[in-house]
Amino acid sequence: MKKITLIITFFILFKPLFPIVEYVVNYEYVSKVLCVNKEKPELKCNGKCHLMKELAEVAENEKPISDNKIVIKEIEVLFYQELKLIEFSKLFVAKYLFLNANYSNLYTYLNSCSVFHPPSFIV
Repeated sequence: MKKITLIITFFILFKPLFPIVEYVVNYEYVSKVLCVNKEKPELKCNGKCHLMKELAEVAENEKPISDNKIVIKEIEVLFYQELKLIEFSKLFVAKYLFLNANYSNLYTYLNSCSVFHPPSFIV
């Protein structure tokens, strides 16, 4: 099964190269018989015109496969759920603005610029 898969893969990948291999193998026949410009030896075509026709034919045969383009359209999906407002009823109304008018702020803070270094041990 692996051999068959390998052969099919080889055939698909190297199919465009078959006209080149055919040109190299049958160089004499292509340059003498199939060349379109054999009446004009100053062009030194040597069958390259036939090779170009074959390559164009192979490319054209593969072109419809690549022309089938898939068009992808983006669609944005928006999920929307209406949020209901929550209303709180006033259950407790503060009677007093200051719960403790005699409160005294006893908090102090010492601003220090020194950096703490741990003690070093002497051995």
